[in-house]
Amino acid sequence: MKIVGVVCSPRLGGNTEILVKEALSSAKELGSNTQLITLSGKKIKPCDHCGACYVTGNCSIEDDMQDIYPHLLSADGIIIGSPVYFWSVTGQAKAFMDRTYALRYPTYRLEGKVGGAIAVASKRGQVQTLALINTFYLGQRMIPIHLGVDGRASKKSEIIEDIQAMTAADHLGKNMVKLITTLTS
Repeated sequence: MKIVGVVCSPRLGGNTEILVKEALSSAKELGSNTQLITLSGKKIKPCDHCGACYVTGNCSIEDDMQDIYPHLLSADGIIIGSPVYFWSVTGQAKAFMDRTYALRYPTYRLEGKVGGAIAVASKRGQVQTLALINTFYLGQRMIPIHLGVDGRASKKSEIIEDIQAMTAADHLGKNMVKLITTLTS
């Protein structure tokens, strides 16, 4: 079993990354292989709707997303974590999600994978952000585990003080392992 965590923050080592790592750590405790992918510093161009994926099943844009596709395809579960920027996911998260459109051809290649959502905001916007991530999972015919983990933090590493979010991230990782185990047995 493999769970991949995708941190969609432009900042390395921030609050979103801390929560995603917490979820992956708890999944690893229950025997899952885990992998962390950070989008910070990666070049991911937006989808240009060229239509190549309809024919080939592959995205024609050559950038860092090409290295990410195999990890998503080999995963049993995917956690997407995003800070809240203007009441939604980051631009990096949106570009990442849009570029997985190619994985819907020739069939829904992420179908049946379990999805977990994490959002961190200083004050508000987590609900919309979690809803967008979970809508992405539904669009890929994945199984969102629950609404997701919402944390509150502004300063770097401040999320550690949000005991509710840290506990929820721990539970997210464990619950993903349990659901994946149930689905695959």
